[in-house]
Order: sequence, then C-alpha cells, then structure tokens
Amino acid sequence: MYVVELSIRLSPMPVAVQRKELNDAEALYNQVKQALDTGSPRVLELTCEKDEDKRISLLSSELVAVQMYEKSAMGGGGKRPGFSFDG
Repeated sequence: MYVVELSIRLSPMPVAVQRKELNDAEALYNQVKQALDTGSPRVLELTCEKDEDKRISLLSSELVAVQMYEKSAMGGGGKRPGFSFDG
C-alpha cells in the first residue's frame, strides 16, 4: 500500500490518499505535482479506491507539498516518511 500525502496551507493535518499499486500512487503524485507546477489554481478531485463514493476536492493553490511513501514503511523499524538522518 502506498500513501500520497498532501500538505495544505494553514492546516496542521495533511490529507492522505492510499493506493494499492505503485503505478497508481506515482500517477496521483505526478498529477498533484503537475498542479503545483502550473501555478494557476484549479480544483483537484481525489477519490478512494476502496469506496469510490468517498471523494475530496482541493484547490491546487492551497497545496504546499506532496510526498509519496510506502505505508508499510511506517511500521516498526522501517523508514519514516519524509526526509531524515535516521535512515
């Protein structure tokens, strides 16, 4: 399982979207990254793979950062999401 995590301006909690396959997670990551690159505000609609009725829409101009990591990496002894010197 892979997590694409979006940091939103003035929000302490990120929005996380999970994808089962690496290719799907990379496609979502690239879609969000492209929205950040363009600079012009647009609405991004993100959906849940498990429950397709579950959706969220975000204004791209309010996004600050996007990161992708493998969910199992959050478990004990694995790599933490983001960048750190701890490995």
